[in-house]
Amino acid sequence: MSSQEQSGQAPHVPGRTLVLTFAVACGLIVANIYYAQPLIALIAPELGLHTGLAGVIVALTQLGFGAGLLLVVPLGDRFENRGLVLLTLSALLVALIGVALSDSMLTFLVASFAVGVSAVATQILIPFVSQLVPAASRGSVIGVVVGGLVAGIMLARPFASYIAALFGWRTVFALAACFILILIVTLRLALPQRWPAQHLGYPAILRSLPGLVANTPPLRRRAFYQGMLFAAFNMFWTASPLLLAQQFDLGHKGIALFTLAAAAGALSAPLAGRLADRGLTRPATGYAIGAVVLALLLSLLAAQLHSIAVLVIAALVLDAAIQVNQVLSLRCIYMLAPELRGRLTGLYMAFVFACGAVGSSAAAALYVFGSWTALAIAGAAFAAAALLFYVTEFRAPRAVSSPT
Repeated sequence: MSSQEQSGQAPHVPGRTLVLTFAVACGLIVANIYYAQPLIALIAPELGLHTGLAGVIVALTQLGFGAGLLLVVPLGDRFENRGLVLLTLSALLVALIGVALSDSMLTFLVASFAVGVSAVATQILIPFVSQLVPAASRGSVIGVVVGGLVAGIMLARPFASYIAALFGWRTVFALAACFILILIVTLRLALPQRWPAQHLGYPAILRSLPGLVANTPPLRRRAFYQGMLFAAFNMFWTASPLLLAQQFDLGHKGIALFTLAAAAGALSAPLAGRLADRGLTRPATGYAIGAVVLALLLSLLAAQLHSIAVLVIAALVLDAAIQVNQVLSLRCIYMLAPELRGRLTGLYMAFVFACGAVGSSAAAALYVFGSWTALAIAGAAFAAAALLFYVTEFRAPRAVSSPT
């Protein structure tokens, strides 16, 4: 093993092509968490689940993702990263085939949970690429990679809606399995090996997690910000297909066009990385959190006015703000301790996706048994909680605040 590998560094700095490969890979992988989101009205009745409980379909995948973040992602601090990514993607391939072939709600939910667990390959790839670049440009590179990830999130919904409208929802997951198979071959050829510096055993890695939470205030703060925003984000995107179908009379193709328009929010991720590299993390965070509150209130106005244009604006603002705060948060965390990035990422994202699962679970029930007004107010309340906590950052000692 080379001295660079022993120090946890890859043997070369990645070029633009490799950075873009990381970005595309993250987008293709994370999309699997979101394919089911616009399809719950199709999947639930076919497999025997009440529409009001259909949010469980999305929530269980996200809970699986949270479990993978805690149990799989920390292995990036112990095992060679390329091999870990390929192994995780192989499990994802099997899980997607299981979803496509499910013949009952039980088998579908089990396979969906497995999709969530194995989709954490994205959160191995992002710390992986952050180790390959100098600190001065880390925010920009993370912004590009997270931009690819965000594009995957946003394009997953229109892709799923369009394919399901033409060929049925099972074809969505069959095609997703094909994409992952191609990705496995591509990453096997493209990724460098990276051996982490530490050689802790797996039990020791897991035992270290509570201490990292207790002793890392920026981790707790950034996780709370993004967790609250992600809960609001998932409430909006889990229930908006129902709103679009029932109140705006859109079919799956119309819903696909709506979600495609909102995918432009992914363009904000690289900008956020540049802001972070310029030391503007704190003010940009405040604007991002405030924008989420504004977006949910705009969505409430859109429903009352029956305006699809206002709803598109709300979706764009929501998605852009979520991604800005995500890039700022990841860049902040990756500046803390290079040797702990796998564990810090796992802890951060586990909390974020647990909050997202709460939002997804509540969304369909709030909309079906309440109204879009109730859902929008609940989403805005989550974001407002983040804003209230953000205000306390100005009273915190500088050493405790987020690194810029």
